Amino acid sequence: MSNLEVRPVEEPCRPSGHAGPESVLLEARDVPLGGVRAMHVSRTLPQREIPTVGAWCFLDQFGPERTDMQVLPHPHSGLQTVTWPLRGEIRHRDSLGSDVLLRPGQLNLMTSGPGIAHSEFSLGEAPLIEGLQLWVALPDGGQGIAPGFEQHLELPRFELEGAQGIVALGELAGAVSPATVFTPLVGAQVTIAPGASPVVPLRPDFEHAVLVISGALQVDGTPLERGPLLYLGTGRDSLPLASDAGASVFLLGGEPFAEELVMWWNFVGRSHEDIVAARTAWEDPDQTRFGHVADHDGRRIPAPPLPGGRLRPRGRR
Repeated sequence: MSNLEVRPVEEPCRPSGHAGPESVLLEARDVPLGGVRAMHVSRTLPQREIPTVGAWCFLDQFGPERTDMQVLPHPHSGLQTVTWPLRGEIRHRDSLGSDVLLRPGQLNLMTSGPGIAHSEFSLGEAPLIEGLQLWVALPDGGQGIAPGFEQHLELPRFELEGAQGIVALGELAGAVSPATVFTPLVGAQVTIAPGASPVVPLRPDFEHAVLVISGALQVDGTPLERGPLLYLGTGRDSLPLASDAGASVFLLGGEPFAEELVMWWNFVGRSHEDIVAARTAWEDPDQTRFGHVADHDGRRIPAPPLPGGRLRPRGRR
C-alpha cells in the first residue's frame, strides 16, 4: 500500500515544540485510494497538529476488506516504507529486482534513499486483506543513503505480565529488531490478554503513540478503540495498559525528529524544489533516479499534478 490519492494534498510538517507526557486523540480520516478498486484507508498520520511521531511520518490502516490490491509501479523518495500485514498475502516487486511474498507476522522494509519504485499486488480473487502501511522519514531526505529492501520472516518477540509482543523496528522490552533504521525509533505490535493490565517499558526521550488493531483498552486511563491514534508525548518511562476483553495495538515512537518535512504524494522532501525535482524525474520516460520494476509491461502510476503555489513546512498548532 502507498499513497495513491488522485489529488494528494501538501503535507507540511515541522518538528514538535512540545515536551512531556500528553494524551491527545488524533482522529482518523477516511481516504479513498485510486488504483486499488475503490479501496479506502483510515489515515492517522500526518496530522496538522502532530504530523510526526519520531521519524514516523505516515500511517494508514486498511481492512479487513475483500478486495484486489493492484498497485502498479510508483516512486518513493526520502523515506522508508514499512508494510505490516495482518491478514492476506502481498506480492512486492521493486526496481532493485526484489520479488517476494509477504504474510502476517513478517516485515517488508523498503528504503528509498533519493529514489526507488515498487509495486504491490494481493494474491487470490478478492482476498481478505488487513494491515498497516507506515513511512519513516529519512534524515537529510535520504541523501547519501542507498536504496535497499529487506524482508524479515522472523522477528523478535517479548512477554510481559498479561501481554506479548513482536518488535518490527527498533527495541522494546529487551527485544531488538534486525531491521535497518537511520534514526532512533520503535514500532511493535502488543497483544493484551483479556482482563490483563500490563505495563510496557518506554524510553522517556522518545515520543510515542498507540493505534488499536483490534478490541478496546485503557491506555494510561484513556479509553481507546479502533480508529484514532493516541499521541502520548515524551517523558514516559512506562505505559500502563488494561483491557477487559483483550486487545491488540501497534505502538510507535522515536526520538523527536528535528528536520522540517514537506510531504506530497509518495515523496518526503525538505522544500518545494525537492518535491518538484522528484515528480519531474518520475515523469521523465528516460528517468534513472527511481529505476524500473520488471514484468509490468511498462505500466506505471503517473504522478498527479502539483497543487498551485509553493509547498511549505508548517508548524504544529
